[in-house]
Amino acid sequence: MAMSTTFAAEQAVNRRNSILLVIAVMGFLAALGFAIGFGTSGRVAGGFLVTAGAIVLATLLSVGSYFGGDQLVLATSGAKEVDHNSAPQLINVVQEMALAAGVPMPKVYIIDDTAPNAFATGRDPQHASVAITTGLLQKLDREELQGVLGHEMSHVRNYDIRFSLLVAVLVGSIALMADFFLRFTFWGGGRGSGDRDKGGGGLVVIVYLLAIVLAVLAPIIARLVQLAVSRQREYLADASSVELTRNPHGLEQALAKIAGDKEVLEVANRATQHLYFTNPIKKFEARSNSMFSTHPSIVDRINRLRRLTGEQPLDAPDQQALAGLD
Repeated sequence: MAMSTTFAAEQAVNRRNSILLVIAVMGFLAALGFAIGFGTSGRVAGGFLVTAGAIVLATLLSVGSYFGGDQLVLATSGAKEVDHNSAPQLINVVQEMALAAGVPMPKVYIIDDTAPNAFATGRDPQHASVAITTGLLQKLDREELQGVLGHEMSHVRNYDIRFSLLVAVLVGSIALMADFFLRFTFWGGGRGSGDRDKGGGGLVVIVYLLAIVLAVLAPIIARLVQLAVSRQREYLADASSVELTRNPHGLEQALAKIAGDKEVLEVANRATQHLYFTNPIKKFEARSNSMFSTHPSIVDRINRLRRLTGEQPLDAPDQQALAGLD
């Protein structure tokens, strides 16, 4: 009972933090839209008009990603669908985790890559897919595989893919709007001296300058918030995986083993890296950027798992061995 209470508390905290972060991104979008509209037109109605346009843009992008985003990710990852005949053990483990999570059996895909990793995608549990690399199947035992797939099925059960999609679209809308406004301003758009003389006065000038500042900073801040949302959902999926498998050691061993693997997942990129079980872009790669990491550190994830079960955190030598590998 104590353990289930701990799980519930951990899940509640992560859900609350994620919702607050999404509200923050929506606030950035609204603030940027209003500042641009009011600063360029000198009218409150102009601010609301641009804000409404930004919301319409985000909605259109969301609809497109909602219905076609999962297939695009699977295609770009080179994933091929498998069944019980071609991958019996994998299908059995996925079925076990789907039953434990209380969700329909997802489609199962394999990516032909020796780097161990996995991801889940789809708009809801009824339209979900799980993709696993051949390296994951070769290098993990059954308990470790259960831990990883329990994590991915938790993403499906918790609607993390849809949640992350919403944040990604909002961040993308902010970036598009900011880029358009800065280009428009650079090429002589915005408020001219005649406009400033007609109305609005100093307030409009201040808001216009604020819009420029927001256009520069908002995409960066929104991206950092997006990464924070991603990390919160990873913590939640780890806790949920242990709840499903009742075996925290399998997940802990999988995390350590994957972190220590030096193989590079070539098919992963910055657009898809947040989907994976662990960050597929290793710190030693040229394309890595620790400031914009989509995942918590492996040491932090393992220590949180140990906290759930009342164990001591990793000792100093183990932490040093794992530090910097993910």
